[in-house]
Amino acid sequence: MDKNKELKVLIIVPIYNESENIDFLIDDLKNTDYDKVFIDDASTDNSLNMLKKHNANIVSLPINLGIGGCIQTGYVYAKENGYDIAIQYDGDGQHIAKYASKLVSAIENGYDYAIGSRYIKSTKETQGFQSTKLRRVGIKILSFLIRLLSGKKIYDVTSGFRACNRTLIDYFCDYYPTDYPEPEVAGAIAKQGYKICEIPVLMRDRNAGTSSIKPLKSIYYMIKVSLAILVLSHSYKRTTK
Repeated sequence: MDKNKELKVLIIVPIYNESENIDFLIDDLKNTDYDKVFIDDASTDNSLNMLKKHNANIVSLPINLGIGGCIQTGYVYAKENGYDIAIQYDGDGQHIAKYASKLVSAIENGYDYAIGSRYIKSTKETQGFQSTKLRRVGIKILSFLIRLLSGKKIYDVTSGFRACNRTLIDYFCDYYPTDYPEPEVAGAIAKQGYKICEIPVLMRDRNAGTSSIKPLKSIYYMIKVSLAILVLSHSYKRTTK
C-alpha cells in the first residue's frame, strides 16, 4: 500500500434496533476523523430517526438482511465510493473508536486484515470487557478449529472490530456469510494465506440493551459456525492481489 497516498478510510456501523446506543455511538465516533456510514437494517425501533437527528450518513435497508447482509452492504458502499480501508464497528457501544487508528496502521503496514483483539496475552490492553465464560470457551473452540485448518492462531475470532484493505473490500462485496460471519470470515481468510494480525484493544460491555445471543442460541451458534468453518471454508476463492 502506497504510504505517500492519502488513503480513504470508512467505518461501517451496522445498526438494528440500537436506539438506546445511537447518542453514545455518535459521541464516541467523534474521536476519529474517518468517514462513517451507518447501515440501518430495517430497525423497528427509533434507530433510524435517531441517526437522522444527528445528520448521520445512512444507508437504510428496506428489509432486514441480518448482520452479514448488513455489513456486506457497508462493503458495497465502500467499494462504490472508492475507499481504500474499511473498518467494521459494532452498533452496541462495545468498541472504542480511538483504537480504529491502530487497525488502520496495520493495514497501511501491509496486512490485509486486522482484528481488534481482547485476548492477546502479555499486553496491557486485556483488562476491558472479556465476554461471558461460556462464550470465551466457545471462542477458544473456534480458534482451535481455525488453527487446525489454516495453521493460523487467531485469539479473538468473534471480534466485530476489524479492518481490511481494498482487495478484501472487493472480495466481501461478492461474498460474505449471512449469519454470525466473523469466525467464518477469519477462518477463510486465514486458510487462503492473507496477512492477518491482531491488535490489542479494550472493549466495553454493551452500552445499552441486551445481546440477541442467549445461552441456548450460543449452542446453536457454536454448532453452526463450527460446521461453517469445517465444511464451507473451501468455497472461498482467493482474490487476485
